Amino acid sequence: MKLTCAIIDDEPLATGLLGSYVDKTPFLELKGAYNSAVTALGELTSQPVDLLFLDIQMPELSGMEFSRMLGTDTRIIFTTAFGQYALDSYKVNALDYLLKPISYPDFLKSANKALQWYELLRGDTVETADNFQIDNGVHSHLASHSSVESIFIKTEYKLVQIELRKILYIEGLKDYVKIFVEDEPRPVLSLMSMKVMEEMLPPDRFIRVHRSFIVQPEKIKVIERNRIVYGKEYIPISDNYKQKFMEFLSQRSLLP
Repeated sequence: MKLTCAIIDDEPLATGLLGSYVDKTPFLELKGAYNSAVTALGELTSQPVDLLFLDIQMPELSGMEFSRMLGTDTRIIFTTAFGQYALDSYKVNALDYLLKPISYPDFLKSANKALQWYELLRGDTVETADNFQIDNGVHSHLASHSSVESIFIKTEYKLVQIELRKILYIEGLKDYVKIFVEDEPRPVLSLMSMKVMEEMLPPDRFIRVHRSFIVQPEKIKVIERNRIVYGKEYIPISDNYKQKFMEFLSQRSLLP
């Protein structure tokens, strides 16, 4: 799979450097390089690209302003010499930002993030330039293998990698899921159904105990009165899932 991309930076040297990085990245195809956002606006509006490397500070039209004029089909990686813009970049639906001077390893890491995002969107499995495979969760190709140790979850406008061994439980909330992770103060929130979430997880490590809850039995310390206790939180075990859950437990415990 190839991603079409463009570069906008008012510094010709920066544009040339990014162009050379694109040329040696096999899954990127450069469609245009511009030293003016105003010049690029017409072409990229009528012929959008998948990915745009966009400088934030430019005369006439800043990168932030330009990003708000693009359609949702184009994802943005901001380039900037000023770290204080990092937080703002996520407010305008950016995939990532690169801090100048930009090295090729940093560029490749951001490009891989974009590739993974598009593969998740299009429903495929991808092998990135670092040979790391991820799955979109709709077809659980990887979840069927016990070697899977982590999954990528889209939250807000980022992809976050979560280690399976750290997941305590998952709670479903209408069209969202909340993933509770060890040592994290807040759960990871993602737009995803419980069915899709369940298909992403290895079935030998996770089990559904309620229409709104999936648990990792390895992390369970106490079960009382048809409830799983996680600190101050109580997870109900519904009648519809109780038998399957008890069968699952019986393989791992000595029950009377």
